[in-house]
Amino acid sequence: MPHFQKGDVRIRYEETGSGFPLLVTPGGGLNSRISNWPTAVINAMEAFRNDFRCITMDQRNANDGDSTGPVPVDNPWDAFADDQLGLMDHLGIREFFYMGYCIGGCFAGKLLQRAPDRVLAAVFCQTVGHRPENPTVMYRHSKDGWEPDFLKRRPDVSTETTEKYFHNLYAAQPDFLYSVSRDFIRTCRTPMLVLPDDVPGHPLQTSIDVASLAPNAEITVYPWKEPEELKQRTIDRVRRFLKAQIPMRDAAQ
Repeated sequence: MPHFQKGDVRIRYEETGSGFPLLVTPGGGLNSRISNWPTAVINAMEAFRNDFRCITMDQRNANDGDSTGPVPVDNPWDAFADDQLGLMDHLGIREFFYMGYCIGGCFAGKLLQRAPDRVLAAVFCQTVGHRPENPTVMYRHSKDGWEPDFLKRRPDVSTETTEKYFHNLYAAQPDFLYSVSRDFIRTCRTPMLVLPDDVPGHPLQTSIDVASLAPNAEITVYPWKEPEELKQRTIDRVRRFLKAQIPMRDAAQ
């Protein structure tokens, strides 16, 4: 798989298909990586390869991935956006769609904030969000599921550093999407489609809030993963939603 280098950050990525660019990031929390696609609820790299130029990546420092860089303690959500936008710059892509699973909902919020003229539509699939009745669930997920293996690979990083990292990811703005405020989503006019979920790390209320606050948001039925016919209709809805947002100049081509 190809890589691109930007300073001390090295990102592995993969492409498939052709057409208008669609950046997709799989779930897995801080272990969001390309190898997660086969078990994703929708394997976007397969489902949309005949419709879009699908691009995906290992997120920085995901275990069992091949993207590396410093632990961005001070501005972690911005650092992820830097990596994602840096990849698109590397590929010479100005405008694109974005579909994020799980932690990718938080990525979506930050990308929409950082690059409103570049991200033309966003799909939130089973987004992570703050759950007031279980406020440390994402901290525990990262502490148990990411930190031990990461520290084995990176003895140069201390637990003090990872604790600050977790704090700024999940506790600096302990509400909603973590990465952006409700006020931002309320003013963001980018078309959005929300595919809800309701497990500890993916609160149904966060998906409802995104769809309720964003002026140009749509939301699917919930639940939508079963039966298979409903899941396929949901995939078709994602496809139709994104195709409807392709700029006329690109659609003509």
